[in-house]
Amino acid sequence: MVRISGVTIPSEKQVQIALTYVYGIGPKFASSILTSADVQPTTRVKDLTEAEEQRIRSVIDANYTVEGDLQRRVTNNIKRLKDIGSYRGLRHKAGLPVRGQRTRTNAKTRKGKGVAVGGTQKKAATKT
Repeated sequence: MVRISGVTIPSEKQVQIALTYVYGIGPKFASSILTSADVQPTTRVKDLTEAEEQRIRSVIDANYTVEGDLQRRVTNNIKRLKDIGSYRGLRHKAGLPVRGQRTRTNAKTRKGKGVAVGGTQKKAATKT
């Protein structure tokens, strides 16, 4: 069981794939980390030596912002946009797509499930 930046990475996977479980490390960063740490990308996590684990940790700590620090930075950036009232901040506040996507269709992920507008159906006749 290997922990990197507070995340337990799966021991059965190759190191290059397992590093992507850390928030802020994608495939490109994972390969560059392994290159600078001098570790084979196809090595399984369970087969890593203690020295290799330590080299990977030191490269990540020295050169990359990951996990809590990165999430805090992203949250602060969004909060700043909301506070200054920029267009992007207003879109974040309203829960709408921020980067220019259309909203007439295909915005279900940001907008959520459609809510029916009241008064559109005819009322059924009632007996008195």
